[in-house]
Amino acid sequence: MSIFKEFREFVSRGNVVDLAVGVIIGGAFNAVVKSLVEQVVMPPIGLATSGIDFAKLEWVIKPENLATKHAAVAIQYGAFLNTIIQFLITAAAVFALVKLVNTLRRQQAETPSVPPAPTASEALLTEIRDLLKAGK
Repeated sequence: MSIFKEFREFVSRGNVVDLAVGVIIGGAFNAVVKSLVEQVVMPPIGLATSGIDFAKLEWVIKPENLATKHAAVAIQYGAFLNTIIQFLITAAAVFALVKLVNTLRRQQAETPSVPPAPTASEALLTEIRDLLKAGK
């Protein structure tokens, strides 16, 4: 079996395609969450904290030295806070989505399936059986 044929069979399996779709949707979901955090959630938080931009919060360990042209060394804890907030929003959105899917699945499982109507021959046999039981 050639390598090309094996690769083609591997790619054409459903799991690979499902994984690819999941990765693409995940990337798009990441952009939505990033926009939600940066443009919707963080501005009110910044307003509540007197306009502090979390992304610019940092702890300077060694200041910038203009004479030697060395950049400042800093721990950027504000960017870390933004990342944690983004993670929490993502986790909440995924939780809500999973909860919705599980609820829909439970509702679908609870609905009793209606047995199919008997065929004409089954209905006739049932009628004959009932007549025989009644002694006619």
